[in-house]
Amino acid sequence: MAVPPAGRHRIAVLALDGVVGLDLGAPAQVFGTARDTDETPFYSVTTCTVGRQPVRSTAGFQVLPDHGLELLDQADTVIVPGIHRGPPLTDGTVDPEVGRALRRAHERGLRIMSICTGSFVLAAAGLLDGRPATTHWAHAHRFRTLYPQVKLDPEVLFVDDGDVLTSAGVASGLDLCLHVIRSDHGSAVANRAARRCVVPPWRDGGQAQYIERPLPATGDAGTARTRLWIQQRLHEPLSLPQMAAHASMSVRTFTRRFREETGLSPAQWLLRQRTEHARLLLETTDLGVDQVARRSGFGTAAALRQQLHQRIGVAPSTYRRTFRPPAQV
Repeated sequence: MAVPPAGRHRIAVLALDGVVGLDLGAPAQVFGTARDTDETPFYSVTTCTVGRQPVRSTAGFQVLPDHGLELLDQADTVIVPGIHRGPPLTDGTVDPEVGRALRRAHERGLRIMSICTGSFVLAAAGLLDGRPATTHWAHAHRFRTLYPQVKLDPEVLFVDDGDVLTSAGVASGLDLCLHVIRSDHGSAVANRAARRCVVPPWRDGGQAQYIERPLPATGDAGTARTRLWIQQRLHEPLSLPQMAAHASMSVRTFTRRFREETGLSPAQWLLRQRTEHARLLLETTDLGVDQVARRSGFGTAAALRQQLHQRIGVAPSTYRRTFRPPAQV
């Protein structure tokens, strides 16, 4: 969903009682840093509540909004942050006024997003029936009990189902916001926004949530140094024994440590890094597809085409046309 040419894309954040403080603030922070090269903002983010009434957050402060639910009728995207109490979490219902406003927004074709347990609100409003979705892993059992009609996947960071997008807990809300910026404006804009927010520029939605895993060892005992080394050599053929040798570990230990720290196997992580680098090259350079394939480590244009089709369903040339203005292609 692209930003309307006449102005900024309008995002309405709907805060309900018991709203999670970080979830509430994340959209304004992340989308607010998405800017054109001349520093023109792409988005405007505004918060609303039912009847413009104050609501209490889980962080011990009250939210005093400037808008009521009428803001949803003026928005292009609606975001529902997580909540830690209320009927959507206890009995599967939602304030009728909220439910009507969300359904009306969905019927108008707006993009609807949730962060963490905000998915309970969308489910209670009937917007997730028969659709894939996610939520914080710790609330998965409760979610399935209340909303068995939803195709819940509690092991991913976020789910993009087109006009309805859901994310897991806390930091995955940042990932979802960056994913939307990347979908709207490409990797270069999303990467600049991530840099300004000092967060990782990209974690794929299919990456596993970090569910009760022990914290990895830090410092030289981890794989961070080797991951940086790999990122600087994406164009080279890299084998698992080479990676393990660089980390001064056995292949078995390296693979275990790598998965603990990233949630992925080394091969999965490397493939995603190469795909992301190829996307960035397609968006920001005039390199031919063969050159992009070599520089990103796929070797051949055929291998790159196959990977892009698997990941995002389009060919490299189509991807380039989508994310670069006609004058640049």
